[in-house]
Amino acid sequence: MSDKEAVIELLKRLPSEVSLREILREIEFIAAVKEGLDEIDQGEGVSVEAVEKMMEAWTTP
Repeated sequence: MSDKEAVIELLKRLPSEVSLREILREIEFIAAVKEGLDEIDQGEGVSVEAVEKMMEAWTTP
């Protein structure tokens, strides 16, 4: 699905009274997820183990 098609599908799902700011937030979220998936496909993602270590560092006093 192209980026344009993804935005069109998003607009179809959102209620008619949605604000432009909310539309922008939704588009930014979709773009961030797509970028993350592209990074994973290119082998540039962060491993689950690395994320677990980061989270442990954040939550351990």
